[in-house]
Amino acid sequence: MMTGIEAAEALKDEQCKIIILTTFARTGYFNYARAAGVSGYLLKDSPSDELARAIRTIMSGRKVYAPELMDMINQNDNPLTDREGQVIQLIAEGKSTKEVADHLKIKTGTVRNYVSVIYEKLNVSNRIEAISLFKDRGWFK
Repeated sequence: MMTGIEAAEALKDEQCKIIILTTFARTGYFNYARAAGVSGYLLKDSPSDELARAIRTIMSGRKVYAPELMDMINQNDNPLTDREGQVIQLIAEGKSTKEVADHLKIKTGTVRNYVSVIYEKLNVSNRIEAISLFKDRGWFK
């Protein structure tokens, strides 16, 4: 069974317009959907007249995205540096501090410093929260 985003990705090159109607007001899902080429990404709690208007707009050849998500995207820039992003990516892959250090050819203490900075920038207190937030925001490459 496919998710909506997987189905959109599979249909990306077809001559059809894809609208995702979801409860997920998360920038990560939204970014994945846009990358899959969807014509619309709308929230299920939108009033029915707005949904009908959005469908007509999409059928006329334009894209429609939930305004709430556009606001989130504009306020949702990744605060991490490229190196900090590499560190969290490796951590998300299950690598230990030593493995991250070995992979990046830096000292374990430097990795621990990066992890502390990541926690501070993301306003989280552990690796699980950091990875979850990073994933939800669609920042993994």
